[in-house]
Amino acid sequence: MPEATTAPPAPKVTLWTPFAYSVFRAIWIAGMVSNVGTWMQNVAGVWLVTTLTTSALLVALMQTATSLPAFLLSMPAGAMADLVDRRRLLLFTQGFMSVVALGLGALTLANGISAYGVLGFTFLLGMGAALNAPIWQSIATELVPRQALPSAITLNGVSNNIARAIGPAIGGAIIAYYSAGWVFVLNGVSFLGTWAVVYFWKRQPTVTNGPAENFIGALRAGLRYVQYSPAIYGVLVRTFAFAFGAAAMWGLVSVVVARRLHLSSGHYGVMLSWLGAGAVTGAVLMGRAGSRLTFNQRVLLGVLAFVGTNTALALVNQIYVLYAVMFLSGIAWLMVMTSFSTTVQLSVPKWVQARVISVYMLVFQAGLSVGSLVWGELADHLSLQTALLAAAGWMLASTLLAFPFPMRSAEGLNLDPAEHWPDPTTESPIDPDDGPVLVMIEYQVAPADWAAFHQAAEQLTRLRLRDGALRAGVFADVAVPTRISEFFYVATWGEHQRQHHRFTREDQVVEGRVRRFHRGPEEPRVTHFLAFPNTSNVEVATPIPTLESQR
Repeated sequence: MPEATTAPPAPKVTLWTPFAYSVFRAIWIAGMVSNVGTWMQNVAGVWLVTTLTTSALLVALMQTATSLPAFLLSMPAGAMADLVDRRRLLLFTQGFMSVVALGLGALTLANGISAYGVLGFTFLLGMGAALNAPIWQSIATELVPRQALPSAITLNGVSNNIARAIGPAIGGAIIAYYSAGWVFVLNGVSFLGTWAVVYFWKRQPTVTNGPAENFIGALRAGLRYVQYSPAIYGVLVRTFAFAFGAAAMWGLVSVVVARRLHLSSGHYGVMLSWLGAGAVTGAVLMGRAGSRLTFNQRVLLGVLAFVGTNTALALVNQIYVLYAVMFLSGIAWLMVMTSFSTTVQLSVPKWVQARVISVYMLVFQAGLSVGSLVWGELADHLSLQTALLAAAGWMLASTLLAFPFPMRSAEGLNLDPAEHWPDPTTESPIDPDDGPVLVMIEYQVAPADWAAFHQAAEQLTRLRLRDGALRAGVFADVAVPTRISEFFYVATWGEHQRQHHRFTREDQVVEGRVRRFHRGPEEPRVTHFLAFPNTSNVEVATPIPTLESQR
């Protein structure tokens, strides 16, 4: 008898595994160069406004000008990234940001720019970044396998933070010896480099099953998915709370350096460089010991670190001590942000990934925008120290969110399409826009199993609503109580067809728990009802008539 052979163990995934994939490696390098230009731009823009105005509020509004476009455009950008070719969108966004940065550089070199002008150009760059970000975040899933995705997300964070370590120092030196205008010009050139790499990327075309979604429907589908996904919802709450408190550091650190410590732009650049160096160190530490900490523990430690960051910026006067504080803050920043991003990307299937990422980024940028405005107003009307200490208090209070909104591990989820639902039998072809559609699934459930069946059915109902149903629930036959019917109500026939392809292997497990309670001789009976006569497309939930309303 031949000896049984076993497959060799899969190679261990390390932090550096994604670099084995050439396209990821090329895009990562191009992205890092562009990130260096972006951080040079951030330093130059904030310092230029600091020198052009005496208002701490206008300086803090630079963060708002960067973040507000994401609040306005993240969802449309996410929908477009899921509906159209991502490569073409990247070419457009990179080209747009290059033109804007070069224009700002030309005006600055010609001494034709004001503080409000810098804010305006920063807002335009923020628009480009908002359109670009969901696409850039989601393409990692196309470049590396799922098991290497956490490492790819961490490396993308490393890219940004290496740039944060290098960019501010380079930007500060150029400002000191030349002009902020040259920083803006170099940033514009860095976008052109990324444009060239994306241009030569031979992206595999995406195959979609079912009728194509329209833009408005895609937006609603993304929001609906988040609404009925508790794990994603919890991440969003924690993200906003963290970003709101961390905005005090990002929005006011230049004011601390210039107004409280009376130091130069070079010191401001070095402060941000220490922050970036800490983040890079944090990536290496997480690669070696990150598995020992859960996402919940990582976020909690990071939040507590930022309590210390805001307190130190308010009270510490020694610049070298603040360098060390910023280094530790960089470790905390990377630890928290990669935990949030990894959880989101591993928790959603590909069909809605960019839209959910866009919601996550919208909430993050909203926290930064609102936080910058609030802490800037406090600094202007009370004092800089009061604003920073209030932000520290907020961060400390936000640690309590770990109890109602814990971070759940998503690494073991199987989000491949199940594709196990057979196409409904129809007498004649049905137009995808016909509807509404009512789907009934009939079970035979013993009275002793009713409580457990109801609990399992509640989870399945949430999945129906998440994937496109406007209304869903479970009813028992009053004449035959053991006959229980699950129903869900969908706007159109095309939307129900999309539901078939949205159901994942992980969802199939939930459905299996419900079906285990079925005691009939045959499989549960599935019936489809189309509105009679056909009605126009219904995109919002409508009340179901009750007996009392019909009397």
